[in-house]
Amino acid sequence: MTHSPTRRTILLTTGAAALTVGCGEYGNENSDSGSSSVEAGTELAKTGEIPVGGGKIFKDEKVVVTQPKEGEFKAFSDICTHQGCQVTSVSGGTINCPCHGSKFNISDGSVANPPANKPLPEKQIKVSGDSIQLA
Repeated sequence: MTHSPTRRTILLTTGAAALTVGCGEYGNENSDSGSSSVEAGTELAKTGEIPVGGGKIFKDEKVVVTQPKEGEFKAFSDICTHQGCQVTSVSGGTINCPCHGSKFNISDGSVANPPANKPLPEKQIKVSGDSIQLA
């Protein structure tokens, strides 16, 4: 006599498989999540587009550009160091990840609020006149 799987067994197995696949979406901490295929010299923005005390996220380029103080521009990877989610906002002096609440300081990319425990990797930019470019 053979037993066929119950509906509950099939649902549990399917759910576990979906959960495993879904958890892989965020990558792992050892991946090169800060890499970008955008070439150096690519213009990201005009200086006037980056608010003082804030910043702007460039999703396609995987970069966040901030202006902590008037005329001081910084750039960081937009990939959270906790589990590889893409950050989605810059407000209140921090770069914010929606997945688990990690926040990073706009001045140096350091962790302002865990669970992330590593800073955002800095990206090299060049400010020429009113143009901000990847270096």
